Amino acid sequence: MFKWIVLAIFVVSAVYIQHRGKVRHSFYRQFFDHSTLLAPINFLMYLFSKVPNQPYIETQAFQDLKVLDEHWEMIRDEAQALYAQGGIKASSTYDDLGFNSFFKTGWKRFYLKWYDSAHPSAAELCPKTTALLKTLPSIKAAMFTELAPNSRLVRHRDPYAGSLRYHLGLMTPNDDRCFIDVDGKKYSWRDGESVVFDETYIHYAENTTEQNRIIFFADVERPLKSKIMQRFNHWFGKNVMTAASSPNEAGDQTGGLNKVFGYVYKIRIKAKALKASNRPLYYFLKWFLMLGIFFLIFIRPYMPQIIAFFQKLF
Repeated sequence: MFKWIVLAIFVVSAVYIQHRGKVRHSFYRQFFDHSTLLAPINFLMYLFSKVPNQPYIETQAFQDLKVLDEHWEMIRDEAQALYAQGGIKASSTYDDLGFNSFFKTGWKRFYLKWYDSAHPSAAELCPKTTALLKTLPSIKAAMFTELAPNSRLVRHRDPYAGSLRYHLGLMTPNDDRCFIDVDGKKYSWRDGESVVFDETYIHYAENTTEQNRIIFFADVERPLKSKIMQRFNHWFGKNVMTAASSPNEAGDQTGGLNKVFGYVYKIRIKAKALKASNRPLYYFLKWFLMLGIFFLIFIRPYMPQIIAFFQKLF
């Protein structure tokens, strides 16, 4: 009975996530999306959120972030120096689970902070920005990100609702053709201007200009009404999100999830090759595996009772 209660909670939460917002994935896409896996946790985050559950959040709700706006030119200068030496880049190996798919479309990054992981390269190459971040405990992760000219990030939603996303324009085209769309509402970056949005709404980004776009990108802890949920959010960040850390350079920490991801992705490459050569077989095996797991967890323990029922019936 406990398993079925857990399943019911999971299904209700997943349906809520699917219908949250105006823009939605197809049922098939959402079913296999990583945000579905965390649906029950995210539902609680939304339920106890101090800030409105809407795509964009007024920056006045985050007074501590004003210091970033005030020092944007200093942050920009370090980003410029880093960019000039090629420090903002895509991962050359499969060690960035969270952003691996973005690298294919021209997106690049340099980690300044990632939860409790260590990035000595950030302190060395961007000392002023990393020092400023140490004064802002609400920021759990931060990086410089680049969106190359004529590139696009596909529609997606981030998996975990324990944070909100802060963007600060540093070197942008200052053009409406370079924008992010969150749940159908567009925002165009401008140098020295910031925005906060909920990254668990479906969003995508485009830069159809001929100029690069570099911003300061941070995950800010979601304000929560419940102290229990606050403690859980801290625990989850320390023990789960930290495990998704990815290095900038040798000597930076690679989290456990990303170490495993390197091996898992090799299997994924073979699966993609099968999908390209034999789509019916690929989808048959995919659903066979999913339904097999469901059977083993929820049906197999009750097989004696099911068999006995049909024996009595016939």
